[in-house]
Amino acid sequence: MPAASNERTWRPVGARIAGLIAILTLVVMCSVVWISWGPRIRGYFDYGQRATIVAMFVGLFVAWWAMARSRLSVSDSAVTVVNGYRTRTFEWAQIVNFSLREGAPWAELDLADGTTLSVFGVQGSDGSTARRAVREFRELLAAHMPPDH
Repeated sequence: MPAASNERTWRPVGARIAGLIAILTLVVMCSVVWISWGPRIRGYFDYGQRATIVAMFVGLFVAWWAMARSRLSVSDSAVTVVNGYRTRTFEWAQIVNFSLREGAPWAELDLADGTTLSVFGVQGSDGSTARRAVREFRELLAAHMPPDH
């Protein structure tokens, strides 16, 4: 029987939902307006203007997708932070602390080299879910600290 895995992933909840609702609302609203204008008004839009509208929607989707794919993942051997389209992996020994300051938009990893890294996967706007994620991560961090630390 395989050993139990200690893998865990945290993702933002509120930002993903709010972004998806905003994009869907905008698409529906623009579609309704476009259809209600009729062919005569739609004929005034050239291909460049239509392409600009499509590019705007694609840009909004790309920005939302960057937030939606953000996460903090842990395993027995490493911690992975995905912020938008950038992924960084750390060994547990490289992490000193994990915190979410009051009013902060997202959590931060304090690293052994003296730098900090924002973690978009744990967002302050998620309230108790974010605080629980910080508590759980800190417990895992403590379990991975060397005994003399």
